[in-house]
Amino acid sequence: MQEPMSIVKLILDASLMVKLVMAGLMLLSVLSWGLILQKTALLRRARREAESFERTFWSGADLNRLYEDSGRHNAALGMEKIFSAGFGEFLKLRRQGASALSDVMDGTRRAMRAAAQRELDELDAHTSFLATVGSVSPYIGLFGTVWGIMHAFIGLGNAGQATLATVAPGIAEALIATAIGLFAAIPAVVGYNRFSYDVDRLATRFDTFMEEFSNILQRLATRG
Repeated sequence: MQEPMSIVKLILDASLMVKLVMAGLMLLSVLSWGLILQKTALLRRARREAESFERTFWSGADLNRLYEDSGRHNAALGMEKIFSAGFGEFLKLRRQGASALSDVMDGTRRAMRAAAQRELDELDAHTSFLATVGSVSPYIGLFGTVWGIMHAFIGLGNAGQATLATVAPGIAEALIATAIGLFAAIPAVVGYNRFSYDVDRLATRFDTFMEEFSNILQRLATRG
């Protein structure tokens, strides 16, 4: 009786090129999962800190006290850093004696926009790697499959006789490369789309906060 095929045996019996393709795809998969876990934790923390800061901010906390507290939080993310940048610039311009309210508010908004962009860049960093893995992994797997099938048929041509029993192992081991390519690509695509959505929602949240905070500072500056 013929020895039953197993995935491990097929991988071990694959040609060197197919093994290299599989190893490369597995490496991409491991790197993708590492980035997915890291980004998931980072974005969860950013959302949690944004919610916590908003509760504190809208509870009527003193802005000066809140600014002093934010200066001690070096590990703060997102909204707290935007507030700190905006209020710090507002106080600096007022101390420098900027007479025109428009100059004060323009400088404050620029500081907040710059801080928000830095935060969004940090949250979105390296997600393009997931898009790249999701795009190229199926093609890398397909390359391994084509190479493996070609190698199998060359071997069959040299043998001179082709049966299902002789063709099946070579084709099966080649198709594993495509399966591994999809295994690497699917989580990367799902992760990239999810992270892009989360970052866009945080960006909208930051924009809303900056507009509302600008209105508060404008009223504060008007009262003198």
